[in-house]
Amino acid sequence: MKRITIKGMSCGHCVAAVTKALEGIEGVTDVNVDLENGEATFTEAIPVSLEVVRDRIRKAGYEVD
Repeated sequence: MKRITIKGMSCGHCVAAVTKALEGIEGVTDVNVDLENGEATFTEAIPVSLEVVRDRIRKAGYEVD
């Protein structure tokens, strides 16, 4: 399971937007976005570039560490 820190989330809509962004990446499964801790976890069914993950989250409007 991969974990990534996300900045800028403040509500349930933010969680939904990040979840949708991550679920839209081929090979990403079991997405769980935690608003309180400001992070997302996911499983890779196939190898996924971390830069692709970061890019999708940025395009959704959030910062990634």
